[in-house]
Amino acid sequence: VSTSHLQLAAFALGTVGWILCTFSMGMVEWRVWHVDNTTVISSGIAWVGIWKVCFISYLHISPGYKEQFCHKFSGYDSFIPREIYVAQGLLLIAMFVGLVGLTATVFALRNVYMGIAHKTLITRFFLVGGLCYIFAGLCVLIPVSWNFYSVAQNQSISFPPSYYMPTSPAAQDAGAAIPIGIVAVILLLLSGTFSLSYRFPVATNT
Repeated sequence: VSTSHLQLAAFALGTVGWILCTFSMGMVEWRVWHVDNTTVISSGIAWVGIWKVCFISYLHISPGYKEQFCHKFSGYDSFIPREIYVAQGLLLIAMFVGLVGLTATVFALRNVYMGIAHKTLITRFFLVGGLCYIFAGLCVLIPVSWNFYSVAQNQSISFPPSYYMPTSPAAQDAGAAIPIGIVAVILLLLSGTFSLSYRFPVATNT
């Protein structure tokens, strides 16, 4: 048991990283668009996520009350940039692979703490868990970096008229989902490194 403290920390870090990965995937605040025309987008701010775009409008309700309007992206939408399509796929893969890594780590820790001295089984499951964590971290890193680059370059998206969104924002910022994704990447890579560092204790005859 005393040889698996890092692997227990890997499970804890991997769990938090996996939760943050899942949380960022569902958030709409990937890109924050600042728009000049507030006729429909009353707050002047719209949020572009990887699944939908949302903004607050007073247009269809009484003054003084706000309502959030969202348009979900479809798989048939040709205007969606590649980095958003890539983010959709890779984050789903990261969520699944991260869950496999957590399962493998739990199984290995179970054998360690129950005193089941099966060297090959324990080592292999820690190896699988570590590789899954690292792969999941890389799957999160790619869309986070790509979308952050798009924000830094103030790249536009050709939304259809039904979305009531301008083609280009006056300015845009990175939303909360990007730093959350970065933290998830760091935790997943750390947990993968800790899992891979496990060494089965060598028995000595006295």
